[in-house]
Amino acid sequence: MSESEPPALVTCASCGATNRLDPARGGGDREAVCGRCQAPLPESGPVNVTDESFEELVLRSPVPVLLDAWAAWCAPCRMVAPALEQIATERSGRLRVAKLDVDDNPAIAERLGIRSIPTLVLFREGREVDRLVGAVPKGEILRWADAV
Repeated sequence: MSESEPPALVTCASCGATNRLDPARGGGDREAVCGRCQAPLPESGPVNVTDESFEELVLRSPVPVLLDAWAAWCAPCRMVAPALEQIATERSGRLRVAKLDVDDNPAIAERLGIRSIPTLVLFREGREVDRLVGAVPKGEILRWADAV
């Protein structure tokens, strides 16, 4: 996030309050908390998933997870990235957007049978529900995620 980026609006899962997170301030090592009830706030952007963190961040997530299997050299992956960042912010607390770099994390990519990128995999309650392969616009990603 750049310093000129506007604050992200994050809804508290505990009390429903809308909280403003200013990317210019950064969080350091502190976890963002709700201004009303002090409950921890969900992340406001995509989380990076590794072979080591996959179980915790994806399979044990309390909310559905939209996993983006991508690679830095992949042009279609870079085309989809801004839409996924927007979805992560807009659906914060209701949907976790996670990014898995398949080059750096081959074990999970192999375990999931990722053969083409970008591949979007939707998980609910630790189980794969569906997947979408290829670069698609934000609206189509949202329709797909909502329909599944």
